[in-house]
Amino acid sequence: MTARLVHTDGREVTSRLTAEADVVVVGSGPAGAAVARACALAGADVLVLEEGHEAAGFPASGFQAMAALYRDLGTSVAFGPLVIPFLQGRAVGGTSVVNGAICWNLPRDVHEAWVRSEPRLADALPFEALARAEALIEARLGVAPTAPSVAGPKNELLAKGAASLGLEHRPIRRNVAGCAGSGRCLQGCPNGAKLSMDRTFLPDAVARGARIVSGVTVRRVLLDRGRAVGVTGRSAAGAEVRVRARRAVVLAASAIQTPVLLRESGLTRGPVGDGLMAHPGVSVTGLFDAPVNNHLGATQGHEVTGLRHEGIKVEALGFDLSILASRVPGAGATFARNLARLSHYAVWGAALRAQARGTVRSLGGRPVVRYALTADDVRKARRATRVLVDLFLAAGAREVYPGLPGVPSALRDPAAAAAVESSGPLDARAYAMSMTHLFGTARMGADPRTSVVGLDFQHHDARRLYVADSSVFPSNTGVNPQIPIMAVAHLCAEQLVQAAGESTQATAGP
Repeated sequence: MTARLVHTDGREVTSRLTAEADVVVVGSGPAGAAVARACALAGADVLVLEEGHEAAGFPASGFQAMAALYRDLGTSVAFGPLVIPFLQGRAVGGTSVVNGAICWNLPRDVHEAWVRSEPRLADALPFEALARAEALIEARLGVAPTAPSVAGPKNELLAKGAASLGLEHRPIRRNVAGCAGSGRCLQGCPNGAKLSMDRTFLPDAVARGARIVSGVTVRRVLLDRGRAVGVTGRSAAGAEVRVRARRAVVLAASAIQTPVLLRESGLTRGPVGDGLMAHPGVSVTGLFDAPVNNHLGATQGHEVTGLRHEGIKVEALGFDLSILASRVPGAGATFARNLARLSHYAVWGAALRAQARGTVRSLGGRPVVRYALTADDVRKARRATRVLVDLFLAAGAREVYPGLPGVPSALRDPAAAAAVESSGPLDARAYAMSMTHLFGTARMGADPRTSVVGLDFQHHDARRLYVADSSVFPSNTGVNPQIPIMAVAHLCAEQLVQAAGESTQATAGP
């Protein structure tokens, strides 16, 4: 990690802190880091506010990592018929510090659907401009397919199963350099091999004069005559923090925290907090005769892409041993026997491009998230579970554990797997899910009645207030969105820099 990345640590701010900058960025994850870097490179004075802290080290335990690096200790949930947990990083670098380093470009068919829903996005977010930004970002992040030398058995077996079933698959493209296959991406890379924001874009911004203030929870955007002029919040030590923005405030706090901040600032017109979309996921465990050592190798190093047209994308999953043990079937003496062969289990998951749209509201400044799967989403979850079982069996698993009520606890042949899809449960509560990749709660568009920010990323009701994160996305993407989020944020920064330049010229006169 770059030394002295953080300018001020909010844990040490015990009395009122005031500051100012040209551009104030709320959030230091992929979106915030991309904006900070682009604006700093353009010569702006940038100040980044982050609620989390700079990681001092990365624990081997997944549970300890959640306590140190995840929001709400990893216990954030969306309420509905099925309560679904969702994970968000809370650290300098945001979720990039604890994600699987998976990189995808925005699929053209997804962009085309966005344009169909809002034709003016063809000019506001041109596909070619996004692709240009993605190429620049990927070059800086060293994005490349997972090397065979660090894949490990869990990824190799998924490739074997997909090839046997004739499904398109590939090594996952990741933002790493010198990966040793430690399998600890989700706890923070202990070797510094993951090129997360705290190792790349944030140091780049700091090198050009940007300042990072960690341990500060922003509570409100300060408005004056319809313009954003700063933010106010509270340090981790309890002191008031007030930052003036000379040119712009940029919200990059996530599709959960950004709408909460907008609502707490009185900006409630339009669908702010509505339209939450995500990628809920199901997972299945398989037992192999030979050791797999699921906790080793690239955390998520292989994926099945051949079912993306169905809204299903399969990935190998890697957990530390304590979390992997929670996926082992049985109880009592049976569980003890199974635990003794822990090294022989693998876990694979499927991310679903769900149709459900949820809401985010604020209760005393804390988010309340509601989300309910549609009937088609549940059918997709059942289909994905069957696909995962098929993949395990095709890869040579001795038995597979779908974990569904009404379905045999252990499956050993393809006919039994087919029964999962034909007669498995269609009640969302039957599925143990988690939810990743959140979108759409401050959508971009031309009409203030159906969108929150305009086509220039500025809030319809507050000039100089920009939203740069996945809140502005019209929908989910069906693929891992880190690179598209950064590309969209880069275009936001370009708009901001251009607007600031035009404003300066107008003030200076001819």
